[in-house]
Amino acid sequence: MANAREALLDAALAALAHRPWSAVRMADLATSARVSRQTLYNEFGSKEGLARALVRREADAYLQGVRHLLAAPAPPERKLVALAEWIVARAAVRPILRALLTGAWDERLPRPRPVRPGARLAPVPAQRRADAGPPAPGELVAEAAAAAGEWAAGCELAVRIALSHVVAPVLPVPPQCAEPESWSPMTPTITRLMETILSVETTSPRKTMP
Repeated sequence: MANAREALLDAALAALAHRPWSAVRMADLATSARVSRQTLYNEFGSKEGLARALVRREADAYLQGVRHLLAAPAPPERKLVALAEWIVARAAVRPILRALLTGAWDERLPRPRPVRPGARLAPVPAQRRADAGPPAPGELVAEAAAAAGEWAAGCELAVRIALSHVVAPVLPVPPQCAEPESWSPMTPTITRLMETILSVETTSPRKTMP
């Protein structure tokens, strides 16, 4: 039922674009995904289970993207800058990811509660993994750094720079000021500065952050 599970998660994510999680109805999601309500409950167990699965999928997609960028054939500093830019751009349009990375959960979002102690394990393996709970912001930073191997320290620095932009994005320049080099979240000037810093970091014999 992997296709049904993904269809239901897609339906839940689409619903969040128009209404807060508290107003999302399970019956509507089943109709949108063209599956039965029984299938919905078989997969997730409850609305809380669906919330946990939705957040877990977002975390997994993020970490997969991190690994893909770090595996690219490019100099380490260039890969790390590309990673930072990708994190900023993706978090800007994906509220669940932004909440995962920062720990700042909006009331419109599904902030899944932990599974009750002693609760019966979900029959679906993917749901058991989701029910274990989403990674904390610090865990996501650590997993990204671990994926960088010997450049873990530089990767952690790049990720933390990106998170600073996610938490406090660059404000638009007032009309009376000169236009910035780019209206993207991270300007070319910031990109060049990061490349310089990370070039030093990735050629340093120190491999871990202090």
